[in-house]
Amino acid sequence: MSVEHPARLVIGILAIAAFALLYDRLQRRATARDLAYSNVAFFTFAARPRVWIPRLLQALWLIALAGVALAVARPHLTIPVPVRDGDVFICIDTSGSMASTDVVPTRSQAANAAARAFIAESPPGIRIGVIAFSGAAAVVAPRSADHQQVAAALAQVPLPNGATAIGDALKLAAQQLPPSGHRVIILITDGVNNTGTDPNEMAQWLGAHHIPVYTVGIGTPNGGLIPGTNEEATIDEDALRGYAQVSGGTYARVENATELRDALARLGRITSLQSKPVDAALGFAVAGALGMLVAFVLGFGTGRYP
Repeated sequence: MSVEHPARLVIGILAIAAFALLYDRLQRRATARDLAYSNVAFFTFAARPRVWIPRLLQALWLIALAGVALAVARPHLTIPVPVRDGDVFICIDTSGSMASTDVVPTRSQAANAAARAFIAESPPGIRIGVIAFSGAAAVVAPRSADHQQVAAALAQVPLPNGATAIGDALKLAAQQLPPSGHRVIILITDGVNNTGTDPNEMAQWLGAHHIPVYTVGIGTPNGGLIPGTNEEATIDEDALRGYAQVSGGTYARVENATELRDALARLGRITSLQSKPVDAALGFAVAGALGMLVAFVLGFGTGRYP
């Protein structure tokens, strides 16, 4: 939380402290007056069960005044709010390792189905594009708010084959995204980069330009062999976690098609939110006024004013 007028907040805190001291002094004076004109034994017995009432009233007044003081200082809260429009690119790995069957039916087919889940969960107005990459990267579907059209274009994602150029995919997505606005990249891969642009440098560049990369690592620890080769299908979790961290995104690892689909569906909802500062002055003012009203009514009803 931030405030537009910190000086007002400081004055408000001093006023609250002064009120607390005055309230406590007046309460002590009222108690002394009651003791002077009452049977002490009877008064002590009668007052003991209700000693919490003045403390409760004092706490209510202090909280209410704090709300008003914050309102005067014009606080702003940073909260996630729905994005009415935004741009997202889904980068799908189509390298040879994505043919591995450790994720049923294959890593590639599971990634394709998960991309459909992401598109289905994204709200209207979000423009989505698809990039497929192996030894090179290419746009399969340009950014569009027609989600049905984008989902249909997933049928054009190439079959797994070739090397893995993660950096090229990130670079192409950056080139296709607009220069400003809410922009996100979803990267679905096993994370073993072996050609093209350095993906870590691209992730750092994206982070500096406020374009988070949400990485989804697909594959099991053992992986198995890539069909038709003697090469092991692995997953580079450290690299994927690093791309996400330096760009401001998050990393998730999945080991089966269900986990992958759920992860992408969840990202479809998360990436449609954006953290923005919201003026909370009215909310604090209303809360403070209501707190004062409650304190007054309770004090009036119990006769516990100093």
